[in-house]
Order: sequence, then C-alpha cells, then structure tokens
Amino acid sequence: MSEVKLPEGYKQTEVGVIPEDWGSIKVQDVCDFIVPGRNKPQKFDGDIPWITTPDLIDGRAVFFSRSGLKISKEVAKTVGSKIVPAGSVIISCVGELGLVAIAGVNIVINQQLHAFLPSKKIDNYFLMYALKDQESYFHGAATKTALPYLNKDNCNATPLPLPSIQEQTAIATALSDVDNLIQSLEKLIAKKEAIKTGTMQQLLTGKTRLPEFATRDDGSAKGFKQTELGRIPEDWKVINLGAISNFINGRAYSLHEWKTAGTPVIRLQNLTGRGENYYYSDLRLPEKQYCVNGDLLFMWSATFGPVIWRGPKAIFHYHIWKIICESGYRQSYLFYLLSDMTEKLKQGSSSGGTMLHITKEKMESINAAFPNEQEQIAIATVLSDMDTEIQALQQRLEKTRDIKQGMMQQLLTGKVRLAH
Repeated sequence: MSEVKLPEGYKQTEVGVIPEDWGSIKVQDVCDFIVPGRNKPQKFDGDIPWITTPDLIDGRAVFFSRSGLKISKEVAKTVGSKIVPAGSVIISCVGELGLVAIAGVNIVINQQLHAFLPSKKIDNYFLMYALKDQESYFHGAATKTALPYLNKDNCNATPLPLPSIQEQTAIATALSDVDNLIQSLEKLIAKKEAIKTGTMQQLLTGKTRLPEFATRDDGSAKGFKQTELGRIPEDWKVINLGAISNFINGRAYSLHEWKTAGTPVIRLQNLTGRGENYYYSDLRLPEKQYCVNGDLLFMWSATFGPVIWRGPKAIFHYHIWKIICESGYRQSYLFYLLSDMTEKLKQGSSSGGTMLHITKEKMESINAAFPNEQEQIAIATVLSDMDTEIQALQQRLEKTRDIKQGMMQQLLTGKVRLAH
C-alpha cells in the first residue's frame, strides 16, 4: 500500500496533519486540571455562580448560572469544590459531551463539568476552539454507558495542535470575531422578533391602526366600542372562528398503512423541525384530506400553533387541522391571529393526561376580533414583511455559523496560516 504523500511543510501527528513548526501535545502538557466537587451543595447563599451543563454555550464566556444559584467559598470547601478562576476553560463531560466555554468570572462547577487552567503556553480562547474541534476524540474516549462520561484521564489526554503563542492568539482572535458577529446577529434577531410580537399585539387588537384605516370618511379619528373581548375598533366585528373558517381533521394511520413511497404524510415533527423524514401513503382519500403548498395548517396536540405548508401535495396526520377561510376572511390574517393566540391556547388547553391538546369544538367556539378584508390584508402584509426580514437575518446567521465551522477546520489544522 503506497504511503500518502503529505503536503510540503506538513507532518502527520496524533492530532492529524499539521504544519511542521507546530507541536502535537496533550491538554495536560499545557493546563492544570480542576476537579469538580464531590456533591451538590445543600446551601446556596454565596456570591460565586454555581455552573452546570445548561449554562454552557459553545464559544461564549459564562458569567452567571441560569438558575441563579450561587454558593460561598465555605460551602464550596465542604463539597470539595475548588474555585474555577476567570479565564479557565470549561467542558461538559457527562451526557452531552464537548460543550466548551470560558469562565467569565470566578465560578464553581458541578460534577458534570471539568475545567482546565491554561498555562502561559496556550491562549485560553485558542484552547477552547481546539477542544471544540476534538469532539470525535471525546466520543471515542468516553465510557460506553447510558450516559457517556469523560473522566479526568480522558480529558487530560485530549490531543491538541500547538502553534506558537502568537499564532494561537491570531487564530483565536479570528474565530472570536466571527463568534461576536454570530452573537450580534442572534441579539438582532431576538430584538426584531420582540418588535414583531409587540406589533402583532397592537395591530391584531386594533389598539394601533394603520393610517389608511384609522379615520372616517370625514377625516375624524375612528373610535372604539366595548365587547366581550374588551375594547375593539368601532368598525371591527367579534366573530367565532368556526363561523369564518372550516377546520378539517387529519387522518389517523395504522402501522400497516405506512409506505416507503407515495404521497407524503405530514406529522407534527415535520412541521416543528424535530424530524425531516416522512412516512408515505398509497391510499386514495377525499380531496379535502390533502393539503398543497400555501395551505394553512394548525397543530393541536402536544405541539400548538399554525404553519403555512411549504411543500408538495401531502396528507396531514390526525393531530393537524387544515383551515379553509370563508369569503371575506384572509388566510394570511388568520395565520397571524392564531400565532398570537397560541400561548393562550397552551395555557388554557386541557389534557386528560400529560399531552396538551385542544378540541375542534373548543377551537371553533373561540371569539376573535376581525377588521374588514382590506385591513386584514394590510395587517398581514406588515407582519409578513417583518417575517421576511427576520428570515433573511436567520439565513445570514446560519451562513455565518457555516463560515465559522469552515474557518475552524482550516485554521486549527494549519491549512490556512494567519499573519501574526
């Protein structure tokens, strides 16, 4: 078998092919290991954040516990916990392996985390990114139990590339810059979504009117009237959902009816992003049991909420309704109205078990306020434009995440070198 020819200036090491002037080391060569405490503290009344796995976000600095739990130095000593200094690198080592973050302040970690205290030989942010690049090692080294576990020896033996400290800093800075852009996009998306939520609540209740619908023919401002829903615009109507739309039940399937080809059957997980695989059917059903691209669907069991179907002709499963609007009532407006109702529906739904659901009869009996058709169109257009802007930002975010992943693969292997 012929030997693979390495690029000039590169060498084969335990950590892969890296530049000849880089070292190949183990974490223990450049870090001290901080062992987590033996037990969970019984008393939380100090000022040091108690950090657990859910507090870690890859590539981020950790400043506080989401639970708000803090302990004192004295309590930390009683459970054998050492203080993890700010700047240390934290890694998850039980269950979900390889989440890596930086301690932004002094913290204490629980038994599912390990911490490395970098020496002057390694930049802490470079260490964090290099560890993140070793996920395959973590999964290979972990115990093969119900909850995979990385022990101290596994962690300390993690192989790493080691460029000069100057090149480490350059690499870490480049990746941190992309991480900062990702965080900025996440914050901007969250802000835009909050603005959209507020706008929905104002427009869908008529508290804020679009200018072209806010005045009477004589130019005077339109007023409000009192209804069972509270104050609504004087020219809006209170109507129950069953009167303005038709809720069509999906179909339940037996296992023997599922096929590997035919018409796709939409299940809840296909609408929520939890699963992309479809089951199929070769049954011939009444036309109303099918949906096509652009139809309004509503998930009414376990998962709640409206979705505009964006796919081929398909059958919708039992836990989904197709909603057809009557003349004078716009699907686009009803989509946003149902979106705004979803949280209230979750809170008020019944179960009979642990699975939340709402009945078709209850859904049809819900009263809502409706403007005329032209205002419905205008309101839906405003909200749709906001959705389009948010979707564009989300696409940019995903592209930026992909760019970061590609940069890590290039920079952490030395395939691309940075001037430093």
